[in-house]
Amino acid sequence: MEENFEGEELDNIIVLNDENGEEVKFEFLDLVDLDGEQYVVLLPVLEDGEEDDGEVVILKVEPQEENAEEESYVSVDDEETLMKVFNIFKDKFKDEFDFVDNDEE
Repeated sequence: MEENFEGEELDNIIVLNDENGEEVKFEFLDLVDLDGEQYVVLLPVLEDGEEDDGEVVILKVEPQEENAEEESYVSVDDEETLMKVFNIFKDKFKDEFDFVDNDEE
């Protein structure tokens, strides 16, 4: 899917609806396979003036049976699964991104 935003061609942008029905744009970063399931790693696309906290969103891919062309994404509540997916992503992209551990709270 290709969409144009202010003259820039971004072909890895997907638009999802949040729980309020608002459209939210994400940059698709990766598709991770874990235990026979697929997870997408997304980075929210910021509008002008929004602060970037650098946090990614991880959603599970749920294929739609009636239409094999479409899929939906569902949130993952299991913290252990999220960390496994994120660690696979971090390992794959360690040379492209600077990851900051937020363990100090």
